[in-house]
Amino acid sequence: MTDYIQAWQCVGCGKIEAPQTCIGVCRDRKILMVGKDEHDSVVDQSARLRDALQCAIAMLNRVVRSTPRDGQWERCYRALQEQARETIAKLEAAST
Repeated sequence: MTDYIQAWQCVGCGKIEAPQTCIGVCRDRKILMVGKDEHDSVVDQSARLRDALQCAIAMLNRVVRSTPRDGQWERCYRALQEQARETIAKLEAAST
């Protein structure tokens, strides 16, 4: 579970005060902050998911752009199946 730290950020200068607002010179708004380790973990996970999405898009593009020659549809279909299996294995390996 994510632990948030409540703080106040000035709408003018951007300074951050916690655990309470400053003496009242600035106009503050409440913000929520997370720890660096948690943030880095989410950024890493997001990068892995972006890579997996690009891999899946590349595979789908191969399917969309393939046009088998006359009498070669089954060979093309089997090759695309094999590429799809390899892509799925790669995505599953990256998700662990």
